[in-house]
Amino acid sequence: MTALRRRVRIARFSARWLSAVIALALTCGLPALSAAQSPAASHGTPGTSPAAAPTIDTRAAPAPIVLVLPLASAAFGPAAEAVQAGFLAAAEAAKAMPTVIGHGEGDVVAAFARAKASGARVIVGPLVRDDMKALATAGLELPPTIALNQLDDGTTLPTNVYALTLTIDGEAGQLARRAREDGAATVAVIVGDSPRQQRFASAFNAEWILAGGGAPVMFRFDAAPEVLRLMRRELARAPVDAALLAVDAADAALVKPYVGAIPSYTSSLVNERQPPEAMRDLDEVRFVDMPWLVDANAAAFAGLKRPDYPNATLDRLYALGVDAFHVAQAFADGPRAKLEFDGATGHLSLDATRQFVREGRLMQFRAGRIVPAGTR
Repeated sequence: MTALRRRVRIARFSARWLSAVIALALTCGLPALSAAQSPAASHGTPGTSPAAAPTIDTRAAPAPIVLVLPLASAAFGPAAEAVQAGFLAAAEAAKAMPTVIGHGEGDVVAAFARAKASGARVIVGPLVRDDMKALATAGLELPPTIALNQLDDGTTLPTNVYALTLTIDGEAGQLARRAREDGAATVAVIVGDSPRQQRFASAFNAEWILAGGGAPVMFRFDAAPEVLRLMRRELARAPVDAALLAVDAADAALVKPYVGAIPSYTSSLVNERQPPEAMRDLDEVRFVDMPWLVDANAAAFAGLKRPDYPNATLDRLYALGVDAFHVAQAFADGPRAKLEFDGATGHLSLDATRQFVREGRLMQFRAGRIVPAGTR
């Protein structure tokens, strides 16, 4: 175990992703995006380019629903465009006509002021955590607002603000409960060094202990073969009932053979269009993901456009936009104390803290395919 703690993992970064978007990735539980992956620019998806952010005429008739996104941001524009595309697709299917206001870096408060001045009955946004902080500090009196990110842990949402997010914290809690339901009493947690994976492991551990599980056996992930072999020996000496792989997608495929037959769980980030050899290495690994990705043929999605995005990250953001519209539509006539429905991102339910709890579908890798957990 001492050798494991001494190792320092060498981080791997994909050249196609920009480090400027890591802040969004950490809060939404999604890989970073690059400007080259812009849904509107690359795929013809309905959207607004950062160079021409949409505006509104406040003298026009009040807009029931206004979507506010960082469409003019070089760093966050691609993510915003994917959310916008899903939002507008859901609106089109519902024959609704929401208004979109785009903003750039540091302009979120002004954009929300314009949305309020337009007579919006409900506003959707912001998307970025720093914009959430700026809006909370500004102290604007807003109509019901569906934020697509969250404030720091323990911070109360501003009045009339509700949070609908893609954080992986909820996935961690769902996996911890499922492992306990499957009969596990002891668990090994193998965690990488990134803040996102550290957060995922912490959320799992908290829910695991709350559900009555014993103290997790912690391993720090290191890709060096000799360290992985040492971990395998440690697992054999102190058998556990389950393992959490709190690592990135490629690393999950690397570490799973060393975990062996121990029932293993990981985050939705493992579902990133893995190559066939990785799919085989991940056999029997369970994870939670959104219906939009794992149940694409569901009747509920029949009327929605499905863009051909180059990665699952943009698909997830698109699904967030779809669900954000349905929540906004439900709030258009006033705030709701309760709201629960099956959405593109999972089963959503509004809790007492004005946050939407999201439960995805439990899936597993089986013989090189992704199937519902428990499928034989």
